[in-house]
Amino acid sequence: MKLSRELKTGIIVIGGILLFIMGFSYLKSTPIFDNSKTFYAIYPNVGGLQSGTTVSINGFSVGKVNDIKFLDKKGNLLVTFTVGNDFKFSKGSTVELYDTGIIGGKGLQIKPVFDQVEAQSGDTLRTETRPGITDLAQQKLNPLVRKVESAISGADSVLVNVNSVLDEKTKKELKEVIGGLNVLISNLNNTALSLNTVLGNNKEKLDSSFENFEKLTANFAKLSDSLNSAGLGRTLASLESTMASLDKVTEKIENGDGTLGLLMNDKEMYTNLNNASRELDLLLQDFRLNPKRYVNVSVFGKKQKEYEVPEDDPAANSIENKED
Repeated sequence: MKLSRELKTGIIVIGGILLFIMGFSYLKSTPIFDNSKTFYAIYPNVGGLQSGTTVSINGFSVGKVNDIKFLDKKGNLLVTFTVGNDFKFSKGSTVELYDTGIIGGKGLQIKPVFDQVEAQSGDTLRTETRPGITDLAQQKLNPLVRKVESAISGADSVLVNVNSVLDEKTKKELKEVIGGLNVLISNLNNTALSLNTVLGNNKEKLDSSFENFEKLTANFAKLSDSLNSAGLGRTLASLESTMASLDKVTEKIENGDGTLGLLMNDKEMYTNLNNASRELDLLLQDFRLNPKRYVNVSVFGKKQKEYEVPEDDPAANSIENKED
């Protein structure tokens, strides 16, 4: 069968149109025979998101970005993307814009929700943007930068104040102080050298003194052991018991218990004992001076003479003193 020239031309034109449509769809990453759903998302800034970027759900690729264009005069961007019919989610799901890596690049992922009306092709979904590593670093570094700037400003103020304080007179005084410190350090060095010389010259004496001190310490330890073995603890315990008993006796005496307590605390008894002691002393003195008053010895039946009281009779004087 022979085709006419016109038919061949028509077939070629139709084939060219089909190839053009297929090539254009390929360049736009839009399949010709596609039954996927189309959705929209609005962002103030897409951060470098490009057409053809994969759209994922829970890390699984379910679609791709078809188109990005300005929506209004405020600069908001309308992102058009498609999702296959194999996965269904509700209209309340969220489309998140996130960083795909450290060096840059943006991606879209859907956070599905299943408790509302199912999303239909042509719906505009809610959006959110996850801060990238650069954004997080900037958020953390901004307060630090402000603190550094504040510290630098404070350091500048301190330097200005120091410069205002350090006038010529102050600088001269500081130099004098530093010079005095140098002299002091030099004297300390000389003193240290002298001390080292003295220690070196008396090294043997110092060694002997340390040895004697060690012997004294050893002897003291032996003495302590000897006292412990000799029952010093028991002796001290017995002494404490004796002191306690003595305290009890003293307490009883102070309270007037017992004969000694009555004697120490009863004033009348003390006076009576004092008078009795004085009268006994007078009696002994009178007996020594006038024995005839108490003892009369008659030899050969001779009549005894009556006793004559002497003029300085101590007993008589004692009686007169009592009557007075």
